[in-house]
Amino acid sequence: MIQYFKNIEHQIIAIDKPEDGAWINVLPPLRQEEFTELSESLEIPIDFLKDSLDIDERSRYEIDDNVKLIVIKTPTENNSFNDSDAFYITIPICIILTHNQIVTVNSFENEAIKKFLNTFQNRNPAKKNMMVLKIFEKITTNFQDYLKEINLRRNTLEHKLYVANRNEELLQLMRIQKSLVYFLTALRSNELLMMKIVRTNFLQLNEEEKDFLDDLIVETSQALEMANTYTNILSSTLDAFASIISNNQNEVLKRLTTLTIVLTVPILIASIYGMNVPIPYKDTPYAFWIPVIISLIILAVVAWNYLKRAKK
Repeated sequence: MIQYFKNIEHQIIAIDKPEDGAWINVLPPLRQEEFTELSESLEIPIDFLKDSLDIDERSRYEIDDNVKLIVIKTPTENNSFNDSDAFYITIPICIILTHNQIVTVNSFENEAIKKFLNTFQNRNPAKKNMMVLKIFEKITTNFQDYLKEINLRRNTLEHKLYVANRNEELLQLMRIQKSLVYFLTALRSNELLMMKIVRTNFLQLNEEEKDFLDDLIVETSQALEMANTYTNILSSTLDAFASIISNNQNEVLKRLTTLTIVLTVPILIASIYGMNVPIPYKDTPYAFWIPVIISLIILAVVAWNYLKRAKK
């Protein structure tokens, strides 16, 4: 699906075809014939439009016949039905700067483009560089918002684990850990992309735009630090709970082993007296109570010795 928007007197106007100064937004479902039509009408290399289809596409920029492509990663919720997948993943957004338009291509609907659309009436279509930087800003803000949400969810799950060690919470913590891995990779890639844009002046920014991009690099670095911190905390938490579970398991096995040893003695005595052979005192009226009393005495001695050692 292709959307055409134009900013006329600070109002967002949907149009039917591309015009000079328009913003063109390509959303799923993505069809080959739409790519071909858009490529021919705007003289965009077809590969620039298809790059967003690869979810593993890295952050980068490229230029071909004065048409500029910027690929940047943005976070989004994972709609997978697999319970072991990450809660959040990162997807590429392709930003294409033609001679007279700006084109964004998304393989999934995402919050960054929606937020940009809500503020499009405040943008000046003639300042395409600033429009690109504003998309960068929405993406960076999305990362920070999702990281805060991840941290809140992690704290909730940890609190539940303190009350009861259950596999469900541990599995959800692992899904959060996978999400953080996606975020770390994408944020590093985005930070390198922005720094390279500044270094090479790929967008030919003016001083105001350079200052704005420098601020975005700082914000991206802060988000990267947040992701690193949350990842380290989560790894330490999972290691701590693994040790706790292992210690609890060892304690249970220790008690079961002790109980088995304690019960072995009376079982052995009862087995001996249950043999179909002549045994002492078999004809006395106390033939049943003798092995019972002996077993209880030995059981008491073993239990007392175990408790004595356990207190030490």
